[in-house]
Amino acid sequence: MDTYKPFRFDLLARDGRARAGRFHTPHGMLETPVFAPVGTQATVKALTPAQLDELGATLVLANTYHLYLRPGDELVAEMGGLHEFMRWPKPILTDSGGFQVFSLSDRRQIDDDGVTFRSHLDGSQHRFTPEKAVAIQENLGADIVMVLDECAEPHDKAYSEIAMMRTHAWAKRSMAARTRPDQAMFGIVQGGVFPDLRARSAEFIAAQGFEGHAIGGLSVGESKQEMYAMLDVVNPILPADKLRYLMGVGTPEDIVEGVRRGVDLFDCVLPTRLGRNNAVFLRSGARLNLKNAEFTRDDRPLDPACACYTCRTFSRAYLRHLAQAKEMLAATLFSIHNLHTLVHLAKDLRAAVLRGEFEAYVAGLDIQPGNQTETSPAIE
Repeated sequence: MDTYKPFRFDLLARDGRARAGRFHTPHGMLETPVFAPVGTQATVKALTPAQLDELGATLVLANTYHLYLRPGDELVAEMGGLHEFMRWPKPILTDSGGFQVFSLSDRRQIDDDGVTFRSHLDGSQHRFTPEKAVAIQENLGADIVMVLDECAEPHDKAYSEIAMMRTHAWAKRSMAARTRPDQAMFGIVQGGVFPDLRARSAEFIAAQGFEGHAIGGLSVGESKQEMYAMLDVVNPILPADKLRYLMGVGTPEDIVEGVRRGVDLFDCVLPTRLGRNNAVFLRSGARLNLKNAEFTRDDRPLDPACACYTCRTFSRAYLRHLAQAKEMLAATLFSIHNLHTLVHLAKDLRAAVLRGEFEAYVAGLDIQPGNQTETSPAIE
């Protein structure tokens, strides 16, 4: 199938292995590196599309598994597709649902053809094949769609190889099943934390002719150093003229380290999940729990260096009051701040690459290192 012309990645600059580019889609251009808020059920939790636009988001991710179960991909298609349904005019990415399905370890059975699973909503039985995952995403109508893959436990080499080979076979079937030329399809690299498997997978996926490439099976319980080591293996193999997407990763530290290693796109539920639990990021990676008594009379903004609506408008004292009172507004204001922090961190890293000052800029962030990756919940 010929590549649809709007899906073009322009590599504008490099600074070391860090990159700045542009990815063109029918619903607008993405300036990379870019962080995408997650709108699991065609909504970013606690935020309106207008608030997402105001904080600077340019791409939203939606979840195939959840939207297939409720309200149903055929209904979304009937309503004009995701862009119309959720009133988001900018680019949308949908995952294949594989991570959610494979995380339901007590509810699914995998074979070489696909996976049979029971809904977490009502226990009803369903089956995903690569072809089914493509058909669902074509109904949803996102700009970027993902192949069905198998995300294995990262430290089990024998099974990681089985899952990798299955992912490769499904990638070819996904490519053959696509019918919409107005959607970019990304292949997914698997292989656990094993350099030889990751290298084999990157070489195979890179040869299939996808419009972009994703790195899956990370941030699932391995250490941060293991994750970064896999990026060091994979990114030099993936073509320089295609966008690179690190799936499900989104802390300030991991965005910096991913960009340093050549990643262009990130997504994660963590900013809004923390926001709903009264916690916020600072750009350094430090976190504040706004229920703590130390903020009772604190008249400072969450982050004096942040230009988001929350920091421009409210004091820590007021925000602690909202958290203590369990007001719904707390989740909105904290999520606005967390998403703004990551969206604009990616934008500022991009600007630093374009200036040729990436490492100097990162040094000034004073990022706090962590040891363990944070696993996103499969069902959120």
